[in-house]
Amino acid sequence: MKEKKALHRFAIALMFLYLFMPLIATFLYSIATDWHDTVLPKGLTLSWYVKLFQDVRFVAALGRTLFACSVAVGLNIAVIVVSLFIVSLYLPKLERFLQAFVMLPYAIPGVIGAVGLIKVYSSGPLAISGTVWLLIGAYFVVILPYTYQGTRNSMRTVDLPQLVSAAELLGASKPKAFFKVVLPNILPGVMVAALLSFSVLFGEFVLTNLLVGGYYETVQIYLMRRMRESGHLSSAVVISYYLFVFCLSWIALKLGQNFKNGNFDNLRGKKYELPHYR
Repeated sequence: MKEKKALHRFAIALMFLYLFMPLIATFLYSIATDWHDTVLPKGLTLSWYVKLFQDVRFVAALGRTLFACSVAVGLNIAVIVVSLFIVSLYLPKLERFLQAFVMLPYAIPGVIGAVGLIKVYSSGPLAISGTVWLLIGAYFVVILPYTYQGTRNSMRTVDLPQLVSAAELLGASKPKAFFKVVLPNILPGVMVAALLSFSVLFGEFVLTNLLVGGYYETVQIYLMRRMRESGHLSSAVVISYYLFVFCLSWIALKLGQNFKNGNFDNLRGKKYELPHYR
């Protein structure tokens, strides 16, 4: 039995090593002074990171990326959560049509979608081609499948109609039941869907390059330009990206967990408390 456990752990360790090897090599290259014809770097330095964070263009690109991704994810989550709540509660027969609609982005390649958007919004009353607003709209559509599936699975797990009915029997109105009972229950799944969507958008290059290009330089466009100048600097950009997404995910999950616990603690002593959903 012990030999089997050791073998399983060894296999898992090998798998993780295989998965993280490209990231480890990228990190080593980002702190290497010179690494061309040797097995290991000739020297180590953090000068590439210092140079990166002293670059005003990188900081500006990071801010632009955060703004576009945050607005798109926030709007998408708000629309999907409210829409699914209404459909699941009042119009369950329409759910299959809603699912088919939000899955359409999977069937449309990014290049074709970008060309279509540029053609539609290059003229007319909404001439927003080449602006961040068109990019946010495109981002909104791209992440629809991710946010929909995560939110839908969370609502099915908590048995939404029964949960709302129980809350109403205990004296809560539908809006109060949604914010005080339903939302804390589905929040972990919604947070995971939001983080996945944010990560997808943060690494999106094709759509961003076609829609806005140099007019709105994001981290990925900045990375593409830096790759032509220095491999060490572009490696530092990649590692910074992974660290940023990791830290953001950890903070968001912690906040979501605290928010959920705090909401349920506030339900104590109120007439619509649902202790069996703790």
